[in-house]
Amino acid sequence: NNLMAAQMTNAHRRFLQVLMSNGITEGSEARKLHQHCCETDKVYYAHDKLDDFISIINSHLQPLFMQIRKGISEDDGRAHYAVVNLAETEVTKMASDYTEIELELFRKTMDLIILSENGFASSTDILNLADQLKTKKMKKKEAEQVLKVFVEDKWLSEKNGEYTLHTRCIIEMEQYILSNYQDVARKCNICHSLAIQSQVCESCGIGMHLRCVRKYFRGQTEPRCPKCNEFWSYDTP
Repeated sequence: NNLMAAQMTNAHRRFLQVLMSNGITEGSEARKLHQHCCETDKVYYAHDKLDDFISIINSHLQPLFMQIRKGISEDDGRAHYAVVNLAETEVTKMASDYTEIELELFRKTMDLIILSENGFASSTDILNLADQLKTKKMKKKEAEQVLKVFVEDKWLSEKNGEYTLHTRCIIEMEQYILSNYQDVARKCNICHSLAIQSQVCESCGIGMHLRCVRKYFRGQTEPRCPKCNEFWSYDTP
């Protein structure tokens, strides 16, 4: 409660401004930024108090329907921070930055990724959608450029021609994804955050992040589902 009542200092404001201009900030960068803002503003700094520092900012953002959220990268398990607008959880928040046709390509790419078995969509499959868009058809070359922009803006990430949702996208659109893909979107049974790059139990249907699967089954000779205890039929990563 004391935290909630605490005043926003210039250090808090500077931290928030940088976070907003970054789009998404990796955990170690956020910790450095926390120290820098406190020292510049000559306010109390403790290396283990980043979450409290953010809680104070969040208490002041609440009336504006905004929040700094922490999310974990599906690739490497590192923490990331992003400022989320709670008033618009839809893809519409991207509407000011992209054209209608670009947004349609993004939605269709999101469909492919979320409906896939492992949380990835190949560039071939995405580019095949380009000439089936309702808004207007898009040339493959154009579509390649648009995908590049989505990667630069940290909505998608790409590895060896395979695309998945960037950590920023997962943090900002978790609620949108859970409510719009109710039949397929699931939270990880281990860490309870939205799981895109995941494996799903064939028996009871729970999902686990690939990194959580790796950690959970480490050292087990016969991997079994943490919920129903049936044999885990996938190759563990």
